[in-house]
Amino acid sequence: MMKTKVLAVLSAVILAAPAFADGDAAKGEADFKKCKACHSIIAPDGTEIQKGGKTGPNLYGIVGKAVASDPDFKYGDSIKAVGAAGTVWDQDALATYTADPAAWLKEVSGDDGAKSKMTFKLSKGNEDMAAYLASVAQ
Repeated sequence: MMKTKVLAVLSAVILAAPAFADGDAAKGEADFKKCKACHSIIAPDGTEIQKGGKTGPNLYGIVGKAVASDPDFKYGDSIKAVGAAGTVWDQDALATYTADPAAWLKEVSGDDGAKSKMTFKLSKGNEDMAAYLASVAQ
């Protein structure tokens, strides 16, 4: 009886967890064209992996970095507060953020008034984009 209850609880927890897979980096790379209007991926040595805009921060090495930590970019107050709290980008966070940046900021910060300067929402392929960004990290 106890074993059945434990399995039921574990099943509920697993089913409630976000359903982010590892993603397909090759698909994410192909989809990066949707991001190039605002973002680039430039290595510290100046190598342009993805030439793009400067409306958003450089995304090189984003996975594993503190949120809002690019010294060359002027972030909004809400995302700066999330970064100041010690939040670090991982693939799941990036996949969730790219789906709805404002909703992610509200959830992570606990501030219902949180706003995002990133208004674009990636409607599909979020896990792929996160996998691609992770692949150009090091």
